[in-house]
Amino acid sequence: MKKIAACALLAAVLAAVPAFAKKSFVNGIDPNYPPFAYVDEKTGQPAGFDVDSMNWIAKTMGFEVTHKPMAWDGIIPALLAKQIDMVDSGMSITPDRAKVVQFSDPYWTVSRVFLVAADSSLTPAEILTQKIRVGVQRGTSEASEIKKEQQEKKYPFELRFYDSAPLAVEDLLNGRIQAALMDELPANDAIEKGRAVKKAGVHGTPDQFGVAMRKEDTELHALVNEGYKKLLADPYWQELQKKYLNK
Repeated sequence: MKKIAACALLAAVLAAVPAFAKKSFVNGIDPNYPPFAYVDEKTGQPAGFDVDSMNWIAKTMGFEVTHKPMAWDGIIPALLAKQIDMVDSGMSITPDRAKVVQFSDPYWTVSRVFLVAADSSLTPAEILTQKIRVGVQRGTSEASEIKKEQQEKKYPFELRFYDSAPLAVEDLLNGRIQAALMDELPANDAIEKGRAVKKAGVHGTPDQFGVAMRKEDTELHALVNEGYKKLLADPYWQELQKKYLNK
């Protein structure tokens, strides 16, 4: 009798346990990179093109994902320390980053631009060759490349580093800097929000965005690549572009 009762109890416990638990991953995002990744002011929740994209991929590929806002200049160290599992947040694929992480296939291409005050007449050539103050977000590919370019070509401008592109825009409006270098997306976002700024022109070659993961996480890499392949072929990809990028 006791044996039958024990078997019944075991069966009940097993019935309450899912056949398999979904794998769960944490995506690190820059909370100040609209429209690709940001924290929604109304809800206080992560939002944006990349956030919605990864949510769709997670649902389609059968895993769970949460999004963790964090400082951009520390996001790769956080990935390597296993505080997060991926970075899907407008991260440019660069040779230096590829030395320590693996990237998904590229999913977006973006240009870099100089942003100036709306009443400024500065051109990209003048920005580079005059003794003015230029802002850039620390930890970004544009920050490392403009710094390297300045050193190699002995440009006279002064570089100032910010935690986010929107903070650089604020100092541009306040006159603390005369130009800011950033990806075209946050520049467009500032203009669309009515900030008194404009694009002076492009700088350098376009960047390709990819999802960064630890080199050993080959299973996650395959999931993300397959997920993006499905997303790019789905009508939802066009919906995302229309929602966030006005395309």
